Amino acid sequence: MHRFFIDRQQIMNDTAFIEGEDAEHISRVLRLRRGDAVELCDGQGNDYEAVIESVSKNEVEVHIERCFPSRGEPRVKVVLYQAIPKSSKMDLIIQKCVELGVHKVIPVITARTIVKLKAARDEIHKVSRWQRIAKEAAKQSRRGIIPEVSLPVPFSQAIGQSPEMLRIFPWENERKAGLKGVFEATSSWKDGIAVMVGPEGGWEEQEVEAARDTGWNIVSLGPRILRTETVGMAILSAIMFYTGEMQWTAE
Repeated sequence: MHRFFIDRQQIMNDTAFIEGEDAEHISRVLRLRRGDAVELCDGQGNDYEAVIESVSKNEVEVHIERCFPSRGEPRVKVVLYQAIPKSSKMDLIIQKCVELGVHKVIPVITARTIVKLKAARDEIHKVSRWQRIAKEAAKQSRRGIIPEVSLPVPFSQAIGQSPEMLRIFPWENERKAGLKGVFEATSSWKDGIAVMVGPEGGWEEQEVEAARDTGWNIVSLGPRILRTETVGMAILSAIMFYTGEMQWTAE
């Protein structure tokens, strides 16, 4: 069944209206007609089974038959603080982490971040692209929300955020604390989990100590050094497994 995100304001009682690019996609590409079933999501964790009433280029009217909580939303909220990598690696990180269940992605500028966003318009252009990728990944993976990709923040600001969450800071030189031990030692992950992933060149020791002093849990991910684009996916997979969310079927 084809699935579309709509704004809550496009729903009136048992009728909803699909507009814009999705309406054009339905009429011109999918060629759906009156009587065809579709699935809608309001981006707030609610799914709707609906049947098409009428189709035009700019608007598709549907009749809602059933509303139910989105099955694709994990119970635990994971916020990914990702040091901006070079090339198109951020595209891959956002796409796969949205599929795995991330709640929000916050790009971070660190001491060793290679990418330089020289003006506000550069940031807006990048974030707009990343948000489109998040939306497409959310549609594909049947998420109940479209995870937000925020504007980039400096590392000094990022480490002061999400104090109510279990905060995880992977570092390749950590030798004592592991991810499993942090999970087992606290129940604060139920309030959400924040993950801080470093850049290609790794963390500077001053950054690690600043994070430690601010309450982040410095952890090892094992004896192998992972690329920055792998870390977030690996930790999200571990989190979903540990919290009982890893019950997926491949498409």
